[in-house]
Amino acid sequence: MPLPMQLLYQTHSPYARKALVFAHEAGLAGQIEVIHHETSPTNRNEAVYAQNPLGKVPVLLRPGLPPLFDSDVICEYLDTLHNGKPLIPALGEARWHVLRMQAIAKGMADSGIAVRWETTRRPEALRYPPLRDGHTQKLLASYDWLEQQLEQEQKQEREQERDADSPVHVGHIAVATALSWLEFRELPGFREQRPRLTAWYEAFIARPSMLATPLSGETND
Repeated sequence: MPLPMQLLYQTHSPYARKALVFAHEAGLAGQIEVIHHETSPTNRNEAVYAQNPLGKVPVLLRPGLPPLFDSDVICEYLDTLHNGKPLIPALGEARWHVLRMQAIAKGMADSGIAVRWETTRRPEALRYPPLRDGHTQKLLASYDWLEQQLEQEQKQEREQERDADSPVHVGHIAVATALSWLEFRELPGFREQRPRLTAWYEAFIARPSMLATPLSGETND
């Protein structure tokens, strides 16, 4: 029997992995058939373009309904399909905190991709080192911001006497999948002088949702 939904996916996309890790954390992975597609701005994939005019994954295909694309939108949708605690808070400062973390993670992945264009993907004669360096600074500043944010988040959890196994939210998922991809691509690292972020990351990548969705493969431009 076919699964209710299909996820057009790429095994080396931080954005696609975020959506799939979210599905695992929400208990919905068993309802989604994962279909790998190679995509690149210079290598048109007609099957993906047929579902998303941007030609990008992830794309969530739903029987009888329009496809959904962009990992943020897919995660928002998946959060409406399960009966557990929402992974995206609906109201208040908790929502804006989670969405800020998601935005930082998305920006880190975007900057990492830009660094790769200026170091390995673009023909050497066309590379622009100042652009590479500018995006590298964005990564380093984001790592520092996350180090501070995790300290504040952990302090709030202690004040509220939460269990050590605090609830996972979409910001956590987005940050962990972005950091994992940055390491996978050997881009400027975050571990040096950021012990809190490093410890948090090491704990998160041991979760079943991350172990079930390993990164692999090379970009085909």
